[in-house]
Amino acid sequence: MKTTSFGPAAFNPARYAPLDASETARRLQETWAATVRGEHSTIAPRPVIGQSWQRVKRFGMNPEQGTDSVLLRTDEIEHRRHSTALADVMPVLSGGVGSVTDASLQIMVVTDPEGRVLWREGNAGVLRRADSICLAEGAAWDEDTAGTNAIGTALSARAAVQVHSAEHFLRTLHDWTCAAAPVHDPRDGRLLGIVDVSGPRSTFHPAILSLVDSVCRLAESELRARHLASVERLRAVAAPVLCRLDGRALVVDPHGWLAAVTGMPPVDRVPLPNSFGAGHCWLPSLGSCVAEPLPGGWLLRVTEGDPPGPASRVVLDLSGLRRPCATVTGPAGSWSQDLSPRHAELLYVLAVHRQGRSAAQLALDLFGDPTRTVTVRAELSRLRRRLTGLFDHRPYRFREEVDVEVVLPDDPTGLLPRSTAPAVLGARFGDRGSCG
Repeated sequence: MKTTSFGPAAFNPARYAPLDASETARRLQETWAATVRGEHSTIAPRPVIGQSWQRVKRFGMNPEQGTDSVLLRTDEIEHRRHSTALADVMPVLSGGVGSVTDASLQIMVVTDPEGRVLWREGNAGVLRRADSICLAEGAAWDEDTAGTNAIGTALSARAAVQVHSAEHFLRTLHDWTCAAAPVHDPRDGRLLGIVDVSGPRSTFHPAILSLVDSVCRLAESELRARHLASVERLRAVAAPVLCRLDGRALVVDPHGWLAAVTGMPPVDRVPLPNSFGAGHCWLPSLGSCVAEPLPGGWLLRVTEGDPPGPASRVVLDLSGLRRPCATVTGPAGSWSQDLSPRHAELLYVLAVHRQGRSAAQLALDLFGDPTRTVTVRAELSRLRRRLTGLFDHRPYRFREEVDVEVVLPDDPTGLLPRSTAPAVLGARFGDRGSCG
């Protein structure tokens, strides 16, 4: 039986002319119903939707359940609002998206990286209707809680997503349409949160996704401009300080971005550990340093003593109690570094396979495609710059003298829960391997 698909990343019923909106909704409903029953459908869901449905089915989610969640307390919401750079670009988001939603009978929702709603605005009637599905400030809208929806699926896919009508996994959301896109911090690439436009099913328009995504990119540009301005201010402070110093020194902002340098070649950025503070320290890219605080950043004076020996121990924390993190211990002390999702996957695979993996094997482990070696090599190059001295290559592996410990979650299914890497999926469901 031939299977067709409902199309591109942005759902577009116009592709199926002369189908009207009700006929499109009916066919979506048939596809959803067949999937819920575990049957084959003549019209397959779009790939991004099908993959999300598979994820939430693995969670054991009931398609008839509601979207209720325990709301964050008001003081916690305020704390998260003041702790995120999204607060700086809310005028950009409100001006670009919020101004459209009221007239179009929709609402704008802004979440943090966990999918918790921090702000919402728009049409008053739709806001009241959103309360009935718990699309409220402080609510959770990740896929684990609310199934396939634009917020949660954009979090999982790390990309802009439009979800319409019965593309939602939970039946209670079939009368809604939504489009969402992620906002990243240009200083370090971290996900800051999700911007979403939601409304009744009848308010669907394919251009909404492009609007939301464009405004998110505009917000990132605003954050980038603010960062460049702060580095310029730090550079003005740094110039007279460095003029009085002999030897090698750098001035960096709190994220490690270079403002000024003397006595050594410039670098774009110095990765700083999580628990960075004043005093003697050891940084993988510089060696032994003395850190001194400056207004808006750090002065790093590179010391000329004997270089520290190689790292002797790495603890890879994948327990799920916090963001994936690597803690490195060596003669100069210990330091920790948060890991991106891809770097966490790479380190997990290398920890399991202490004998090493080729680029093709790693591409198979991460993507299920042994031809994606260019991507693997690029990620490993970034990882080796951040965690200097820990790895050998040909094949890629931890050095033999490095002791590696992996802290795993109590429940194997909680291992890197948003990862779709085949090696991680296999470990969640029984093929864990051994960590040496």
